Amino acid sequence: MLAGVAGLAGVGFCAACGGSSRHSANVRTPGHGSVAAAAGAVRPVRSQPEEIAHGVRTARAVALTFHGSGDPALARRLLREVDAAGARVTVMAVGRWLDEEPGTARAFLDNGHELGNHTQNHRDIDAMSEADSHAEIARCAERLKRLTGTAGVWFRPSQTRHASRRVRAQAATLGYRGCLSYDVDSLDFTDPGAPAITRKVLREVRGGSVVSMHLGHSGTVEALPVLLDGLRSRGLRAVTASELMGA
Repeated sequence: MLAGVAGLAGVGFCAACGGSSRHSANVRTPGHGSVAAAAGAVRPVRSQPEEIAHGVRTARAVALTFHGSGDPALARRLLREVDAAGARVTVMAVGRWLDEEPGTARAFLDNGHELGNHTQNHRDIDAMSEADSHAEIARCAERLKRLTGTAGVWFRPSQTRHASRRVRAQAATLGYRGCLSYDVDSLDFTDPGAPAITRKVLREVRGGSVVSMHLGHSGTVEALPVLLDGLRSRGLRAVTASELMGA
């Protein structure tokens, strides 16, 4: 079992199990060994792939993941929608958003959702120097630890869907279980409107999917009731990334 997954008091995480057999599809495994975790972070599992795009396809659940920044009023509206539907989500938080809105971030945790690391400033992490990209991950990890007591389980690179080999290795040195990619992109950040967001996600989603969405967009909030109803009609639950990967 992974140490520290249940380390957030009141978060209601599933203590996700390690082992590559649970994530054998659509992952990148560059072969790095385990790296000592930073203090307070989750200890990496040697066989755990470093980039994960989805869970097992037999799962009757999906993970809705939200790039975490933007208008706090929209974030709290989104939180009310997912709570009303009994859904659980993962917010990949930007560190500067955590600095500006610790209460909003904490509200997600207190309501049973989870937070991950989406870098400090959401810059193009692959274009940075090695020192700067490491600092982007580490500074957000520090904010998460200060707010929650742990650096979180998941890291997602900024301005790219797939983390580079260097960035994956840096996330591992900071104790992250894996780089969380996704197999369904809602494209909600283009503001296509709620119906378009709902259609795209429901057309592409499958059991085990990880869906990329964003806080700070009104169309995303407006899409959620119909989207969550659509998932339920297919027998799919919306759970946190840690719950999905532990199923």
